[in-house]
Amino acid sequence: MLRSVITGTGSYIPPVIKKNSDFARENFHSEPEKAINLPSLEIIEKFRQITGIEERRYAPENINASDMAAFAASMAIKDSGIDPESIDQIIVAHNYGNVVNQTVQSDAVPSLAARVKHKLGIRNPYCTAYDILFGCPGWVQGLILAETAMKAGSAKTCLIIGTETLSRVIDRYDRDSMIFSDGAGACIVEYKEVGDEPAGILGAASRSDCTDEVDFINFGPSYYSEAEDNTRYIKMKGRKVYEYALKHVPQEMKHCLEKSGVSIDRLKKVFIHQANEKMDEAIIKAFYSLYGIQKAPEHIMPMTIHWLGNSSVATIPTLYDLVRKNELTDHALVPGDVVLFASVGAGMNINAVCYQLV
Repeated sequence: MLRSVITGTGSYIPPVIKKNSDFARENFHSEPEKAINLPSLEIIEKFRQITGIEERRYAPENINASDMAAFAASMAIKDSGIDPESIDQIIVAHNYGNVVNQTVQSDAVPSLAARVKHKLGIRNPYCTAYDILFGCPGWVQGLILAETAMKAGSAKTCLIIGTETLSRVIDRYDRDSMIFSDGAGACIVEYKEVGDEPAGILGAASRSDCTDEVDFINFGPSYYSEAEDNTRYIKMKGRKVYEYALKHVPQEMKHCLEKSGVSIDRLKKVFIHQANEKMDEAIIKAFYSLYGIQKAPEHIMPMTIHWLGNSSVATIPTLYDLVRKNELTDHALVPGDVVLFASVGAGMNINAVCYQLV
């Protein structure tokens, strides 16, 4: 039986650590022209209690999104043991392209995937390289696209990367700026024989809600009137995002398991987008309640948000790479384990992939 199998993973965790205490001197606003009349340290502590974030990682000044993507890709290629020239597709998920340090101007021409192919030194002209914009669920959507290409016979080996430098598009006066971080994660997926039992990618589900939800996460001006003119930053309607995610993500996770023919009791891990600890915990609780289970299994949800923050498309592949390589306490995987990748983000988009380790 031919199935799409993850044969290698890699990640780039930036070395620059930004702690919560580093935001102590900021003058936070909750919306345009509305300052938050609380001491910064109190705002920061409330933020930590809700999100779980204590520190995050920023890319060094001389490193951009495509650089991080190439680093993570090189690790995934080495881990898989494949010849880079055998890669049929390079899929790079991001949202803002390359953003040069101290600017907020996006650079996505040529595509980040083309730049990654160049950095990897791949000369095969039939290795197609392209980007996808799908909000934070971009890397998971890359898995879905790779699976589609493999089933269609247009690819046998794909490199899927998620990379982002959100630290370069944040408004320092917006308290939500403390959520975002930088990083990159990658994997190699090969279409290969796995035997008679189902394995690899078992099924997927995705949806896009683009009516009232379309601007829940967007690009907008600074909350501070005296900030630079004509400069725009990542903005988020936090309460709207939370309510949307809690309402729809558990349903799509269940939908994915049903399409995959997998029972809830077989699920070993849920690799969910690291957006907000309280939100992720609520999603997992709601997901299991759909099956009449009031308490999720212990250690079902690995978390890195406490020290890595929310690096958008990079969160899930980085998390999976760390667990796969036994670098997170209380989390390990063995062949035969069934896991679920699930994400939600700008669009608003939701997706999930059910995967059984080979």
